[in-house]
Amino acid sequence: MLRQIAVVTVFGLGGIPRRLGSSIVVVVGIMAVVGVLVSVLTMARSLEGALLANGRADRAIVLRGGATSETQSMLPVDAAATIANAPGIARTTGGKPAATADLLVPVNLVRRSDHALAAVSVRGLSELAVRPEIEITEGRAFAPGVRELVVGRAARATFDGLEVGNRVTLRDGEWSIVGVFGSGTSMESDMLTDSSTLTSAFARSGVNSVTVRLESPDAFDAFKAALTTNPALSVDVLREPDYYAAEAADLATLFFFVTYVVGAIMASGAVFGALNTMYSAVGARTIEIATLRALGFGATGVVISVLAEALLLALLGALIGAAIAWVMFAGNTISLGGTEGSLITRLTITWPTLRAAVLCACAVGLLGGLLPAIRAARLPVAHALRPD
Repeated sequence: MLRQIAVVTVFGLGGIPRRLGSSIVVVVGIMAVVGVLVSVLTMARSLEGALLANGRADRAIVLRGGATSETQSMLPVDAAATIANAPGIARTTGGKPAATADLLVPVNLVRRSDHALAAVSVRGLSELAVRPEIEITEGRAFAPGVRELVVGRAARATFDGLEVGNRVTLRDGEWSIVGVFGSGTSMESDMLTDSSTLTSAFARSGVNSVTVRLESPDAFDAFKAALTTNPALSVDVLREPDYYAAEAADLATLFFFVTYVVGAIMASGAVFGALNTMYSAVGARTIEIATLRALGFGATGVVISVLAEALLLALLGALIGAAIAWVMFAGNTISLGGTEGSLITRLTITWPTLRAAVLCACAVGLLGGLLPAIRAARLPVAHALRPD
């Protein structure tokens, strides 16, 4: 039985060059499906990974009660001071509470890729030591009380004019760029400065959030209880990983339509293309299949032969599509812009992404070959061998 299956399969695959035109249709269709899936999944997972990298178990973020993001939140300055003195907060090397009152202000800058205006966030920090992952890679840190900025590596790569020594015009004047920082997180999309200076320059009466570094992850419950039971405050307290996980979930919803709906539409088109091609292949092999059946080869070998051809074409299309996506996207940066700022990250194509796309291609190939394979197995031998 196995020998019969192997012989019929090899015989069928050997005829692909004679059906080159129709075979290319399947390869191109699968290639397009895989290319779209790899590119969109890579964008979604890279952006999601950049957001999740912000969260640390020993940090907590405090927002105005009912707010779901920093941009929706606004806390009075006196509330921020009360939060910074809550129990459970670690201390900096200088003995101050490890708490930063952050203000986010969007500004429009010229994007390098198309010279269009796009938003970038200026984040005011009151205590840089709360986020030790921020490392100055060029120049120096901003000085408190001075109109100075440090720029994230991703922001510098995306926008014009963000080199050390340049000046950026914000709302009420020019600010000097004194450094570049890296963090390995989505914060590299921002520009950083002193919170009080930014608050004064933009005439704001409060801050968007307060982020604290806790004495330990176990100190979160006591810290949260102290704030949520304080009648003078109306705040929500979240572990930082939980906050960014919710942000990433919103991003995943954004990509759901493109990834699954558009991908499914393209996959359906590829299935119909494979069906048409495999039916044509079975039609071209009618006498060949009938002859094999007359010689005693079973229907199982014929079915596997047709499915093997569909699967081989699908794998070829998948490999080509994945290779094209790798060349076009791997290592590039993507900017997801909005009115509040841009989320910029480097695209990384992972093996799980490639594996998922290739498995999808195999499924499309098998679905496209299934009905033609059944037709080939049921082909009446006498009718097929009857001369016209």
